[in-house]
Amino acid sequence: MTGEHGGAAFIVIYLLAVVLLGYPLMVNETILGRSSQRNPVGAFRALAPGSPWWLVGALGVFTGFVILSYYVIVAGWSLAYIYKVIVSLSTPGVDHEQVFKSHITSLWEPVIWSAVFMIFTVGIIASGVVKGIQRWSLILMPVLFLIMIVLIVRSVTLPGASEGLIYYLKPDFSHVSGRTLLAALSQAFFSLSLGMGVFITYGSYLKKHDDIPGSLAWVAGLDTLIALMAGFAIFPAIFALGFNPGAGPGLVFITLPAVFAHMPFGVVFGVLFFVLLAIAALTSAISLLEVVTAWLIDEKGWARKNAAVFMGIIIFVVGLPAALGYSLFSGVSFPGLKTDILDTYDWFANCIFLPAGGLLAAVFTFSVWGTKNAVAQANKGAKGLTIGKWWSFLIRFAAPVLIAVVMIMGIYDSFVK
Repeated sequence: MTGEHGGAAFIVIYLLAVVLLGYPLMVNETILGRSSQRNPVGAFRALAPGSPWWLVGALGVFTGFVILSYYVIVAGWSLAYIYKVIVSLSTPGVDHEQVFKSHITSLWEPVIWSAVFMIFTVGIIASGVVKGIQRWSLILMPVLFLIMIVLIVRSVTLPGASEGLIYYLKPDFSHVSGRTLLAALSQAFFSLSLGMGVFITYGSYLKKHDDIPGSLAWVAGLDTLIALMAGFAIFPAIFALGFNPGAGPGLVFITLPAVFAHMPFGVVFGVLFFVLLAIAALTSAISLLEVVTAWLIDEKGWARKNAAVFMGIIIFVVGLPAALGYSLFSGVSFPGLKTDILDTYDWFANCIFLPAGGLLAAVFTFSVWGTKNAVAQANKGAKGLTIGKWWSFLIRFAAPVLIAVVMIMGIYDSFVK
């Protein structure tokens, strides 16, 4: 997203979105879940019985459904690259960009790897056992963090890397448009899992003494730190190795293998990186599938295993056009957007559904539930950081206005310009 929207200026806007909108809305969604102890649909029904506000929760469930349908495709790429990085790094003079293009334009490879990834996700949710993934995350995510540091050191020491650092750190706001603002806002929502029912669902599992403000500050801070570190690993290498910074999600699969090729034991680091990337993606996919599964369990009375398997199959089928968007459906685009199918899924989810969900949840809190009730609920169990009038101001005024303005500007620029 940074590469597609001009570099450092995008980063500045993204950071503002995380602080001014992301964190306050994370708190808002989490306390809606904890106070109701229900899934997104049930939460609004419990807090505003007999009203149509449950549709906001339904929007969150639907958004998580859509995002997971194409998220498993990109996650499937990371699984495939556990093997492909060995082959590409063992082949002298290989064109890493061509390797990636060959994979995504294949008719069956993306579908098969997406299916494998979805099977892993469904299996974990169906079993109801999340302690395993939590336990291993405590080990594997710090390892990913350490590998990221190694990649940053190698990337910034490549000849010509300074241009990438300037691109990443020196803002140029002359090219910022409404679409840039909307992209930064939507990326903050996507990265923090806002507007898709995740925090309402996980909030419903929390107890009264759990520290919401402090815990969520750590979540937002570490999530942003890792995102920024990824940029330091990728952009210096992009300019040093002559790649296009606006190439989209494929940059991870094109640039990093090229960096590994310039490292001692590059194959070992490459395999380990993509293993850990796949596991990190799995933890996110679990969150998304848990939202739609919890909805079927709570609202429809389904057994967990049946709900997980059913939703996993439906989501996978819905994502097939995006998986085949670079092969069978190459050239197909939504009128006006001029993007491939995967990017079209992403645009609607990120630029429409996520901001709309966050906006409506904020409106619900200040107009129906009341910010006093919300603040009291959020500060139960708070051990250091608490929320107060500043949070109420952001939820009541800043968040709805900013989100609405940015959405209108972004949609206008996307279609009209």
